[in-house]
Amino acid sequence: MAKAADPAPSLTVGELEANYPLYCKALRILAREGKSAAKVRRTVCWQRLEMLHHCLPNQYRDPDYLYLLLSREGATS
Repeated sequence: MAKAADPAPSLTVGELEANYPLYCKALRILAREGKSAAKVRRTVCWQRLEMLHHCLPNQYRDPDYLYLLLSREGATS
């Protein structure tokens, strides 16, 4: 019998927090490029931002809110 592949290692909250600026930068680039919210929701950065918001909602904003802010920022500049 073939052994099933091990699932991808899960990230810790610390690793997510350490890469938070990177996820925000990626989201900012996507918003600046005019990507739709539906397309952005399928990205890794969105999933990671959702995880952070879910684990620590008082410290990290909802990705929907961040995307809205960044979209407005791109529209005004």
